[in-house]
Amino acid sequence: MAACRVLLVDQGLSRSREWGPVLETKGHGLTRVAGLPEVTELARESYDLVVVHAPSAGEALSPFLVALAGEEEAPDVVVVMDTPDAARAVAWMKCGARDCLMAPVTSEQIGLLADGRAAASASGRGRVAGKTQIVTCNPRMEALLSMLDRVADSSASVLITGESGTGKELIARYVHGKSSRSKGPFVAVNCAALPESLMESELFGHEKGAFTGAIGRKAGKFELAEGGTLLLDEITEMPVTLQAKLLRAIQEKEVDRLGGTAPVSVNVRVVATTNRDLKEAIETREFREDLYFRLNVIPVKIPPLRERKEDIEALARHFMARFSALDGRIVKNLTEDAVGRLQNYPFAGNVRELENLIHRAVLLADGETIGAEALWFEEGEMPLPTPATQAEISHDFKGAPLREVERIVIFDTLEQTGGNRTHAAKILGISVRTLRNKLNEYRADGSEIP
Repeated sequence: MAACRVLLVDQGLSRSREWGPVLETKGHGLTRVAGLPEVTELARESYDLVVVHAPSAGEALSPFLVALAGEEEAPDVVVVMDTPDAARAVAWMKCGARDCLMAPVTSEQIGLLADGRAAASASGRGRVAGKTQIVTCNPRMEALLSMLDRVADSSASVLITGESGTGKELIARYVHGKSSRSKGPFVAVNCAALPESLMESELFGHEKGAFTGAIGRKAGKFELAEGGTLLLDEITEMPVTLQAKLLRAIQEKEVDRLGGTAPVSVNVRVVATTNRDLKEAIETREFREDLYFRLNVIPVKIPPLRERKEDIEALARHFMARFSALDGRIVKNLTEDAVGRLQNYPFAGNVRELENLIHRAVLLADGETIGAEALWFEEGEMPLPTPATQAEISHDFKGAPLREVERIVIFDTLEQTGGNRTHAAKILGISVRTLRNKLNEYRADGSEIP
């Protein structure tokens, strides 16, 4: 694994003095500076991971994050907070921070963060564009990314197709990050999530009084993306009646607000995605053929994960490092059996399914290693007990009815997540409603709920 160059910006962050020796044993390097003014050029040119103590940065933190986020080879930036503040954490992540952690950050956590960044850089010939990181060693994906590198700086529309979970939005962000528009906004619109009655106003804006409830002028997504990139996610879900207006906006580079008296010029690069067969949608008249040709200037078809098996291990290790750091775990190895089981699984949900699977495995792993027994693929499938713990728990499971085994696994997962039911349901592969119903059954039986 390549070395990760870590830069720490702080004035006495708790436990950070322990980081150096741990990073050094892993082959990484650590440099310390006191404040942000001296950092921007240094961080941009010389470091892979920048850890910023929020109180040491002060009001300069947000501008610093924005400045770095627009750079093609920007380092990952992790902000460390002394006190919980969800609103500020969200704001910093919108400015470009990769993550926000609560102090104290242990040497194990910083080691995993460094490992994760180094693994992403070393996995095959993965790419980074701004804050967008794509891990791949698949020849088809490499060829696709090389093509995008050549065309990213043009104004041509891009049409990205592929199955759900293959990373279509990630590719859209990669295109944005590689273009000269990277310093401009990236605005994403989920066409499937917008009601038809609101979609036109959301895209093109409206004037005061244009319809009941229009109490003032509102800029649409095209205007909000001025100078940047507009992602139209699930474009095939857009009503045919609105597609003509979208076609005109792309061709003429101007939009007509609802209730407006004159068109508004826009300078926007449009990227569209879909998981549907567009030619079939054209034949059934659900999608305009002229809009298809306007969007399909640069066609990008992302292969499913089952067709690029060489990416599975690299991605698994990437997610393992990320979620280990996120959840405060020390999980850094995958057994050969685990890798084999991953590579033989079809992954109908593609990279998104693999990501969720590894997140569960990090939480279920016995010690520092993810074995095959920690891989829980299907809803209702119990993770296998590890050899080290099988004797220990056999008195619980041996001869126990399935309902009791299920109760133990659910309670253990709730304990791991600190009682967070949403997180626990995600790990268990069930809905929050199903989890709630199970807990109500156990409560009715007299069980004490974690």
